[in-house]
Amino acid sequence: MTHASLLDISEQLLLTIKENKDTTKLKLTLSFTPFEEFKNELKNDTDKKVFWINIYNAYFQILRKELHITKPKIYTEKIIKIAEHYFSLDDIEHGILRKYRYKYSLGFLANFFASKLIKSLAVKIIDYRIHFALNCGAKSCPPIAFYNAEKINEQLDLATQSFLENETIFFHDKKEVHVTMLFKWFLKDFGNFKGIRNIYKTQLNKDISKYTIKFTPYSWEENLDNFIS
Repeated sequence: MTHASLLDISEQLLLTIKENKDTTKLKLTLSFTPFEEFKNELKNDTDKKVFWINIYNAYFQILRKELHITKPKIYTEKIIKIAEHYFSLDDIEHGILRKYRYKYSLGFLANFFASKLIKSLAVKIIDYRIHFALNCGAKSCPPIAFYNAEKINEQLDLATQSFLENETIFFHDKKEVHVTMLFKWFLKDFGNFKGIRNIYKTQLNKDISKYTIKFTPYSWEENLDNFIS
């Protein structure tokens, strides 16, 4: 298996799900890829983000629609077989993509119980934009896109900008801004409140430095198959 094909398979799996086609062959290929070969191919953060974002979004759909697993088990069950090892959605999000942060610490604490496997696969630097790319089947989640290594930065910027534009309410008269609850849940990932304000400046060219930040309740109403057209 070549380096490019591994990333391609993650994207192809997602496309196959969108088209309601059989995913068996792709899942088997991912399952039995030799681990050392797999690990050697995903050497940098770009490739890790592309692969694991696609895999997370694909397997949430598989676990929910094919295996009918519901929350909270859908996040914690280690039944996603990749490269001869089993992972949970939490392993992918909080372990690999968030560099083994403890799930309920707002991003401030490392998970001291993270396995050597997770640590060996984790990104070196947490990219806050992943929070606007991961889809957990809820109405307030970002839509599902197909990520690839050549365009990942452009794609993540676009995902961030689009999500913030749709999920932010400005009350200019009282200097108040209502933002997604994702900012609160993963506060340290975003660089605390100063970081949130910087994100609005860099991503939307909005100066909210003098605004009070309030968090909008998250809608957990199920919304599967929310793919970008």
